[in-house]
Amino acid sequence: MSSILDRSEAFLDQAGFDRAPWLTVALAVGIASWFALPSGEWWMGSIAAAVIAAIAALAIWRDRDERALLRQGIAGLALAFAVGVALAWMRSAMVGQEPYEAPRYGPVQARVLERIEQPADERVRLVVAARDADTGRAVKLRVNVPLEEDRPGLAEGALVRFNARLMPPAPPMLPGAYNFARTAWFEGYAATGSAVGPVEVVEPAGNPPVLARWQRGLSAHVRDRLGGAPGAIAATFASGDRGAIGEADEEAMRDAGLTHLLSISGLHVSAVIAAAYLLAIKLLALWPWLVLRVRLPVIAAAIAALAGIAYTLLTGAQVPTVRSCVGAVLVLIALALGREPLSLRMVAVAAAFVLFLWPESLVGPSFQMSFSAVIAIVALHNAAWVKRFLAPREESWLSRFGRRSVMLLVTGMVIELALMPIVLFHFHRAGLYGAFANVLAIPLVTFVSMPLIAIALVCDIVGLGAPAWWLAGKSLEGLLALAHFTSSQPGSVKLSPAMGLGTFALFVAGLLWLALWQGRARLWGFAPVATASALLLATPVPDVMITGDGRHVGVTQPDGTLLVLRESRSSYTSDNLRELAATRAEPVAIANHPDAECSRDFCVISIARGGRDWSIMMARSRDRVEERALAAACERADIVVADRWLPRSCRPRWLKADRNLLGETGGISIDLASEDFATVAQRQGDHGWWKPFEDRYARR
Repeated sequence: MSSILDRSEAFLDQAGFDRAPWLTVALAVGIASWFALPSGEWWMGSIAAAVIAAIAALAIWRDRDERALLRQGIAGLALAFAVGVALAWMRSAMVGQEPYEAPRYGPVQARVLERIEQPADERVRLVVAARDADTGRAVKLRVNVPLEEDRPGLAEGALVRFNARLMPPAPPMLPGAYNFARTAWFEGYAATGSAVGPVEVVEPAGNPPVLARWQRGLSAHVRDRLGGAPGAIAATFASGDRGAIGEADEEAMRDAGLTHLLSISGLHVSAVIAAAYLLAIKLLALWPWLVLRVRLPVIAAAIAALAGIAYTLLTGAQVPTVRSCVGAVLVLIALALGREPLSLRMVAVAAAFVLFLWPESLVGPSFQMSFSAVIAIVALHNAAWVKRFLAPREESWLSRFGRRSVMLLVTGMVIELALMPIVLFHFHRAGLYGAFANVLAIPLVTFVSMPLIAIALVCDIVGLGAPAWWLAGKSLEGLLALAHFTSSQPGSVKLSPAMGLGTFALFVAGLLWLALWQGRARLWGFAPVATASALLLATPVPDVMITGDGRHVGVTQPDGTLLVLRESRSSYTSDNLRELAATRAEPVAIANHPDAECSRDFCVISIARGGRDWSIMMARSRDRVEERALAAACERADIVVADRWLPRSCRPRWLKADRNLLGETGGISIDLASEDFATVAQRQGDHGWWKPFEDRYARR
């Protein structure tokens, strides 16, 4: 044991163990454990185990010099883990809102808390505070209002009255699908829905919040000066308002690996802060009296920090923006003090800051993608071979430009590889040519589009912004053309079925190991990454997918065709089924398939999987069926699916997925070859946002 401990201590010393990044990792692991562990007993047990481990480490090695790295590592990481679990637990208890138990329709009188304009979807989204008619408690609702029902004075602070159709926040439709119920829990929404009919403004808004008014005014001004899709992108860069971006453009940007440009984050904040810093230091240098008495980098850093904070607040202060602003301010402080500005410690401090304020952001794609990209950039540029490659030398400007261009391409490829597991885990699709598209898109946005938008806004003060707006529009047209061209190329998008949590955890562990260690020790990180890649490639596409309400069933075919029981008018349902089936093809109705037999009440289809034929019977209507005939049909089927309760006499050979089972499990994905299935409930645990179907509709 002593020999093992000595080797561990030597490894930590040789591999460059830095406590700050690893403490933040332990904090994040604690938060993730709260989401993954099933109940309060597990949460309390994990906290207790971590505290005991920390106390044991401090007790065993009382001498501070005795195995100092091991002592500090075990104690510090264990306590950070415990803090992470407690943080997530406390945050959930403080902000979580008990959802409505059943759908409702009726009058609502509420106070508007937030107005979100979404002209691309022809609606205005309102976040309102109302009083629950049944319990009397104050609740927070999110309601969509059609544009034709928008009214003057319908802004923050207004008292409104309308009829609304409200639904409890929806849990994942299928295993691996988007968990809106969890998001709504931390946003404090008790229900979401739509206004039906006219919206009456009982009491107009007084003075909406200054930042919200400025943000909407700036967005409207930009879209007024620059119309169409370029105007929507320009409004996003200027104010963070993405509501005017069309679905086709947003999908093209995503599949081209450029969607990060639409989320105000590191690129945009850095551009604003860098421009403010350079402009301030150049202008201040023209004042000799100040130059002789004050260090200009300190003043320029302060001005740039204020500019970055103002831009962050103006664009909505979303998690990526806050992260970027905190990181940029830390860089400015380092520059002012003459310290190394880009380091993993700086990233760790920024991540810890965000996690302490919003621990739930850890499980969202925004936080994961934002910090993964920054960690990849910092780790790559701190590598010895990169420093040698970029070191100043006697060379022509063409050679220097070539080296910088190669490094930009390599950086883009590393970022794409780092983000690929996250994108596939959350969205089940990823653009493969993003590194090449970003080589053109990032300089275009940073050095052309954003400066032109800023110049145009300044020139608008005196009414001379038209030429700059025209140039900005052309640059953004080029950006959109690049996105559509890249996304339309053969093989540009990688589709993937739902990735398991274990596979995702291996990817994250391996990539963090590669980034945070030094020397040859970091190469061990390729082992979990390779293992996770093999598991991902071996992940089968589900043969049968059943939504939690039992109404929608998807059956995948070997040729990539997706058969569906009902052709839903909801694009949300269709998109979920296609994403988890890893296909871009339009679904085909089961009733139109030659191997299916359908009546008014049921459809039966036979499919060959795992060396045998499977018979699947699915209910199409809720009409009463003679029990004896139903029982006989169930006996001939391997799987029976229904959106209602079926009698006990219905006994299929393998699985009966009726309201009784689906009420406990939620949506189901079935792999017939292995005769196994995954359920939504398996990932939920005893968290406030998960209510079994039968509980949610018990009082209906």
